[in-house]
Amino acid sequence: MKTIITTPNAPAPIGPYNQAVLTGNTLYTSGQIAFNPETGVLILDDIKTETAQVMQNLKAVLKAANMTFENVVKSSIFISNMDDFSKINEVYGSFFDDANAPARETVQVARLPKDVNVEISVIAVK
Repeated sequence: MKTIITTPNAPAPIGPYNQAVLTGNTLYTSGQIAFNPETGVLILDDIKTETAQVMQNLKAVLKAANMTFENVVKSSIFISNMDDFSKINEVYGSFFDDANAPARETVQVARLPKDVNVEISVIAVK
């Protein structure tokens, strides 16, 4: 059995998917990009601001499932330029306690939806 998780505090899906799916105690989020959910504007000013918006969107989805970043056990980060890794990592890391940070992979890809620079998804467990 699965429960669809949605919130107006994160961007609406731009395709045939949901913001997140909860099955049992495990939450699987869709990848988030830097859409501001209030304005619908894509935030591409600089990589740190873009990453911060992505993380805020993930925070909103986690909250809709009654979870926080403390519940995250796995992250997947897709970036268009590995040269941005340290800046993305700095912002991403500010949302986690180093001692309890999740497992993660970071992959450079040729292109992301809407030509964004970073997309992040997480798996969280209650």
